[in-house]
Amino acid sequence: MPELASNRPLLDKLGVRPGARVALVGIDDPVFRELLRARTGNVVERLPHPAIDLVFLAADSPGDLGWLAELRQSIVPNGAIWVVSGKGRAATLRDVDVIAAARAAGLIDNKVVSFSETRTAMRLVIPLDQRPPARRGTVWRPVARRQVAEE
Repeated sequence: MPELASNRPLLDKLGVRPGARVALVGIDDPVFRELLRARTGNVVERLPHPAIDLVFLAADSPGDLGWLAELRQSIVPNGAIWVVSGKGRAATLRDVDVIAAARAAGLIDNKVVSFSETRTAMRLVIPLDQRPPARRGTVWRPVARRQVAEE
């Protein structure tokens, strides 16, 4: 039986919560920017500083994935990097290339979302065993250039 398309809004599928700290790197999509800004006032359009919840990285070639190691240092332990690339026959980047680059940067893939009719997004996260220990219900908040857990 074929899987049904989700009726959930895009930002919900991507895990963008109100107040989330979001960075756009190479994303040239005015509609997406407007959606984000309606949900959170914390959107930057450049390489992010530390303590970012979600990074959206446009990637159309393996060379575009060279930012992953640096971006990994910018996300909170339970944050994510979404690699947004072409899909279908127009794709110029293979999912295996994204997965290999993610692993080389110390990340793992754990979700794929249809970003638009022509783009797909793969979520990359820090593996659980590489995150600092946190108790259930902990919220990560930035303090200077490091992250600390707040209960």
